[in-house]
Amino acid sequence: MTISIWRYSHLALAVSSFILLTLASITGIILAFKPIQEKLQPYRTESFENISLAEVIPQLRKQYPGVSNLSVDANQFVLIKGMDQDGENLLAYVNPTTGALLGEPEAPSEFFEWVTALHRSLFLHETGRFFIGLTSFLLLLITISGAALVVQRQRGWKRFFTSIVRENFAQYYHVVWGRLSLLPICIIALTGTYLSLARFQLIDTAYILPDVDYDSIQDEPALDPTLFEIFTKTPLADLQSIDFPFSDDVEDYYTLKLKDRELNVNQVTGEVLSEVRYPMSVILTELSLDLHTGKTNSLWAILLALASGNILFFIYSGFAITIKRRAGRVRNKHTPRESEYILLVGSENGSTFRFANAIQEQLIAQGKKVYVSELNNYQAFPRAKHIVVLTATYGLGNPPTNSLQFAAKLAQYPQAQSVSYSVVGFGSHAYPDFCKFAFEVDHLLSRQEWAVPLVEIQTVHDKSPDEFGHWAGVWAQHAAVSLTLPASLMTTRQDRPHTLVVTERTTLSETHDAFRVRLRPQHGLTYRSGDLLSVYPADDHRERQYSIGKVAGEVQLSVKLHPGGLGSEYLYALQPGDSITARIDENPHFHFPQKAQQVLMVSNGTGIAPFLGMIDECTSDTNIYLYCGFRDHASFSLYRASVEDYVEQGKLSGFQLARSREDNRYYVKDLLQRDESLVIETLEGGGVIMLCGSLDMQKDVVELLETICQHRLHKSVSYYQSHGQILMDCY
Repeated sequence: MTISIWRYSHLALAVSSFILLTLASITGIILAFKPIQEKLQPYRTESFENISLAEVIPQLRKQYPGVSNLSVDANQFVLIKGMDQDGENLLAYVNPTTGALLGEPEAPSEFFEWVTALHRSLFLHETGRFFIGLTSFLLLLITISGAALVVQRQRGWKRFFTSIVRENFAQYYHVVWGRLSLLPICIIALTGTYLSLARFQLIDTAYILPDVDYDSIQDEPALDPTLFEIFTKTPLADLQSIDFPFSDDVEDYYTLKLKDRELNVNQVTGEVLSEVRYPMSVILTELSLDLHTGKTNSLWAILLALASGNILFFIYSGFAITIKRRAGRVRNKHTPRESEYILLVGSENGSTFRFANAIQEQLIAQGKKVYVSELNNYQAFPRAKHIVVLTATYGLGNPPTNSLQFAAKLAQYPQAQSVSYSVVGFGSHAYPDFCKFAFEVDHLLSRQEWAVPLVEIQTVHDKSPDEFGHWAGVWAQHAAVSLTLPASLMTTRQDRPHTLVVTERTTLSETHDAFRVRLRPQHGLTYRSGDLLSVYPADDHRERQYSIGKVAGEVQLSVKLHPGGLGSEYLYALQPGDSITARIDENPHFHFPQKAQQVLMVSNGTGIAPFLGMIDECTSDTNIYLYCGFRDHASFSLYRASVEDYVEQGKLSGFQLARSREDNRYYVKDLLQRDESLVIETLEGGGVIMLCGSLDMQKDVVELLETICQHRLHKSVSYYQSHGQILMDCY
């Protein structure tokens, strides 16, 4: 399967570094508790940030004359070193304002020292440090490639934190926790890389030491250290360390190391003898160490531990996703040149292949020759009878990576024989461009002379088993095959929970071959015009579905009688008072749009039935225009009274009738072309165009709409379909 460069990079980087990443993450979790443990020691002084050097240094030097050095660590503990009054070595934490001894430093934990050495160098000294540094760099690249994949998935940075469609546990939380952990993991990787570069001197961290001109040192005016300007203006919190003068000699001075500079201070006058600011590389090295270890802040240390734990989860979930994708790999028993059934898949992560594989297994079990491949592998299929496209949409309504070449190859390889086709789009209504690429594929195929539509395009929301199962059942009937897909992919729907009583069935006349059936549900049912009635004429697995209109609380069907037709002959044989058991399935993709200000309804033949129901149900101020096509006035007579009544009631803002076999032989396409301005006004104003009827009518109308949309609106029909402005239910 073709995968994008970002996905390939992400996977390759993870595979190449997962052992060292696992080790670094485990040790990182452990080491994150080291600064937390240290901060629990009782050596910190209240209001530490408000203490100046002028308050501390004179006091400590007076109380401990032998002090030689004072340092402040990351926990803001003050440590002094020198000699006590008895001449013994002194190394203790003190209260900087009172000089009280708080305790002596404990010996470093052997456990933490061991884990630190493992984390830094794998006990391999400089060689180990190199590999750990390389692992940090690879983690940085993994983070960048992972962020790029999320941006592609979410269609831009602005949607980076919008909702994620949940396919499975590993996929969902790999993305969700990845977004939440992105910043801390990026900081871990970046600081680890920087520290390694500094360690190997690839970043220059050297700086010039302060140079004191001893000849210019003054011994007056003598000031009390509490009055030294540098001491009064410098808070203790800015200090790293200070070296005290060894004697009272004026040539001995204070050496202060602050956060951003080092300076020497005359111990008599308080004059700054020299000052050197640290280069940015030194400051960044110290900052990187603080951020990488969490030693300055307990909350940050906890966050680092969580981020390191998430890295372990990402390693697990990433491999789980990869294994799941590989499980869906294509295994073909037949070549493309000998196969009658061609299943072409468009998928960015491979999950759609399992639907194709399930169909493949069923067809092969029936002795059919089937070939499954990516859309990019489209070619001439000399024995093909059926082409089925199952495709997702990626990014901003774009093709998946393994489908980018499909349009070009479709033009390059026309089939030599007529081939039936069907398209199934997988997506989520959480995204605005719902199944956009699937609609584009359907339009591309509809323009091919050799391509014959078998069933209407089917969209599947969030891999819905019911929606996919509905398509599979309809396609199998039209393709004259049997499909019993696994329960994990579809739900078998042969239950007939609803009883309906026939209240009316019109008779055929010599002038038309359509009849109307009205059915009253025996029990209260919630359904809408545009939903589907499933009947089982032979009382077996064979199902026939009809789009329904809801009129005066009853189900209304408009049916064309086909000689020998299983479903139409069954329904025409019904008499008022008869009852049938059937099932009403919700069809939310073809409901009347409640929020649209303007709706254009386009139908031919019996496709008018759900529209009549929608008009009857409508209670809003929506402007509704009905365009319908029939052979002649006589074939329209079954619906004339209802349409004229809706016009009189003001429910229809406009009605146009095309007659294909009398007068000027108009089709609905011609009427729409004449009213092009109304079509443009509807789409530009957020209105909706609905199509119901034959696939041939759909093909002609969609071709016209594509021309109008491209030349006048500069968008494709698929754009309006994916945004719910063009709805179709054709057969």
